[in-house]
Amino acid sequence: MSQASGPQRTGRLRTVLGTAALAAALALSGCTGTPSPPAPSDTTTTAPTSTSTATPGSSSPAPAPAAAGDIPQLVENLAPSVVTIFTEGGLGSGVVYSEDGLILTNEHVIRGNTTVEVAFADGQRVEGTVKATDPVTDLALVQAKRTGLPKPVYQANLPRVGEGAVVLGSPLGFENTATAGIISGLHRSIPGSASNSLSLVDLIQTDAPISPGNSGGAVINMRGEIIGISEAYIPPSAGAVALGFAIPAATAVEVAEELLADGTAEHAYLGLTPGELTAQIAEQLGIDASTGVVVLAVDDGGPAARAGIRPGDVLESMEGVELNAPEKLLAELRGRNPGDTVGFKVKRGGQSLDVKADLIARPTSNTR
Repeated sequence: MSQASGPQRTGRLRTVLGTAALAAALALSGCTGTPSPPAPSDTTTTAPTSTSTATPGSSSPAPAPAAAGDIPQLVENLAPSVVTIFTEGGLGSGVVYSEDGLILTNEHVIRGNTTVEVAFADGQRVEGTVKATDPVTDLALVQAKRTGLPKPVYQANLPRVGEGAVVLGSPLGFENTATAGIISGLHRSIPGSASNSLSLVDLIQTDAPISPGNSGGAVINMRGEIIGISEAYIPPSAGAVALGFAIPAATAVEVAEELLADGTAEHAYLGLTPGELTAQIAEQLGIDASTGVVVLAVDDGGPAARAGIRPGDVLESMEGVELNAPEKLLAELRGRNPGDTVGFKVKRGGQSLDVKADLIARPTSNTR
């Protein structure tokens, strides 16, 4: 996440904040001073100078094996695989993806840049070229001019709630920082975020402190495996205490491999703009429904339009899964592929309809 108090969005803590207020409070952990969805921060913080004195390009001895739960040794072992990414607008973090210098980070960390500077734990800084990006999942690949890098293990399985977690990155510009906690939840989506971003769904939640500048950095388990890429946090100003979120490692690897193959990542596309169903909107639409996703707009010629879905319809469920928020719809679509046919329960006025839509690949010009 960026160093600056970056774009801010928050979840729906209805007992404390409304959706809009909470969405305005959620902050991406992206580059300091770099615009991150949904709203760029105007604050820029100067990054502290690294105190590393290692000789650039020098090789390090093989890391000592770490016993599960030996946090100091885990941090020491993983430090060479976590980098700081400097852009014209600020800084963020990244994780080594391949030994030949490929770095995985957040798209919002490098947005608007074609070249960056990549700093390693041994003090060496090299030029990096933005290779490919995917705004839908907020992931990007940067090619750094350095080889022989230690690639960490990316865990294909989700962690268990309650297991230990360590976050590695450069919060507020403090390079090579480690914070620790546990995995607090899985499959989290940030209420109120759908109007600004497609990326804040199906995330891992942790109470290991995440701050601006951590974006794109590593979340590891007690075996030293990458389990997530730091993405966002809800700041204390929203009444939160240690609410951080990360993209699951399996998602990051899947997208990275697609980006490597042809420079793009494929996503299922429904072709509509979802909105929150409130009691007032339900009354205006003349429907008897307390949960669901209201269709604000339908793209001409898209799957939703061809299925007969109209603006003002309320999607109550998708393939039997209740849709209680726009973010739930986005999360369900995230698990689908172009070519899939999905069924919806739809409310239209006093009618209840069953509708099937044939999903297609998201047009590259459409990130909504």
